[in-house]
Amino acid sequence: MNRVAVIDYGMGNLRSVEKAVAHVAGTGCDVRVTSDPAVVSASDRVVFPGQGAMPDCMRELDRRGLHAAVVDAASSKPFLGICIGQQMLFEHSQEGDVRGLGVFAGEVRRFPDAAMHAADGSRLKVPHMGWNRVRQVKPHPLWSGIEDDARFYFVHSYYVDPRDADLAAGVTGYGLLFTSAVARANIFAVQFHPEKSADAGLQILRNFLAWQP
Repeated sequence: MNRVAVIDYGMGNLRSVEKAVAHVAGTGCDVRVTSDPAVVSASDRVVFPGQGAMPDCMRELDRRGLHAAVVDAASSKPFLGICIGQQMLFEHSQEGDVRGLGVFAGEVRRFPDAAMHAADGSRLKVPHMGWNRVRQVKPHPLWSGIEDDARFYFVHSYYVDPRDADLAAGVTGYGLLFTSAVARANIFAVQFHPEKSADAGLQILRNFLAWQP
């Protein structure tokens, strides 16, 4: 039985992630939304999703006693970060001037006002919301079956800026070119929402369940 923990730290969108993972998993997979560190530790794979403000997310993660379990999972088993679940893996966020989990070196930055212009000169809105393309900058098993420059669904005002450029697995243009996917060892994390990204998003989840890093 493939045991998949979807980490619940009180920040929304968990059920849609759970349903999408269960949909692609089929039988032989136990998908659980959980705030129990013991369940996270006993799982075979971990999905770390979320929506909300970084200070609230970090506070709730600590309040529920999940901090250590998440860091341990990120070092020991297939781990998929989604949206703020990607941002929390980094050292620090400009949102609320808060420290992250420090799994990766780098900063979470707000889209700079001066860069928020499209090619035609029109103003780009923040948050970045809707469908956008992701260019794959390095091969990875989770890109299997997904065309380069496929479109995924985004909702965010902040993006990750890794200290190590080799961490980037995908980039997206929105006023500037930002890192929209990162990968290293057993971790793959994305700024977009696979659970809301139609066939390409479901393929990422399907690839994650089969991934043997």
